[in-house]
Amino acid sequence: MKIFISKLNESWIIDRVRKEWIQNNKSTTARYIRNANVIWIIAPWLWKNIPKKHLENKIVVCSIYHLDGSNHEKKDFLDRDRYVDYYHVISKKTEKQISDLTTKKISSIPFWVDENLFFKIENKHNLRDELRLENKKFYIGSFQRDTEGSDLTSPKLIKGPDRFIKIVESKFKTDPNIEVVLTGKRRQYVISELTKRGIPFKYFEMVDSKLLNKLYNILDLYIVSSRIEGGPQAIIECGLSKTPIISTDVGVASEILSPKSIFDMSNYDKALPDIKVAYKNSLEYNLINGQKLFRNMFSEVEKLFF
Repeated sequence: MKIFISKLNESWIIDRVRKEWIQNNKSTTARYIRNANVIWIIAPWLWKNIPKKHLENKIVVCSIYHLDGSNHEKKDFLDRDRYVDYYHVISKKTEKQISDLTTKKISSIPFWVDENLFFKIENKHNLRDELRLENKKFYIGSFQRDTEGSDLTSPKLIKGPDRFIKIVESKFKTDPNIEVVLTGKRRQYVISELTKRGIPFKYFEMVDSKLLNKLYNILDLYIVSSRIEGGPQAIIECGLSKTPIISTDVGVASEILSPKSIFDMSNYDKALPDIKVAYKNSLEYNLINGQKLFRNMFSEVEKLFF
């Protein structure tokens, strides 16, 4: 069996996952779609870029991250479903969503995280000195985009940046030592709202994996405030780097985090990080274990269709 993985080239997590899969599974990966008998549509919104003749004549595995419930997204799902033979999702919540729309087989496996890239760095004080951050500060992190497309002012509400601002503002009123650490593209909304409120922040924009791991390690708290999520991958990255994290009940949060670390907007002030639970559950999805789960999935595909 030869697998062709659709390309994305958006400097996003899926590009990293695709690269790591190809590096570690060369014998079963096809460089060209014509040489494959399985197509892995790893970026589902780009399915129309694949020639229909290949969709019709090869086995198609499609990854789905989340559905927002819109009629447009449902229509696109059903149009694509005609060609898909097998689905992969990255959370049980998404599995439930799409099981209402298709009878195709579904496997739920979070994407792996390389623990050689995301790991605990012991001396937080030295690390803060290296990054020119103050040791007396309480640093809260948010490393995902928060604005819609090319519109750099409107919040991407499914990611909950408005919620993030509300939580940080509430905490800042009782602890003026709080400072926010941001990375990633399209952070204009959060930057604008923090500036309006006089809440200090550090913005590192686009960083490589080495610096990103250091930024996780200087944090006192990472907050996922999303309304809808596929992963997010930050939950497992925080788990492996032993970064204190709390999250809304989205994506893989309930599969990785302790129940006491999951909040809604009525009880966020009571949510508590549980580093031990997050680390233990995240280990299941490190590079070795995670890719093994995907290889098992493709073995099932082979048994079903070949």
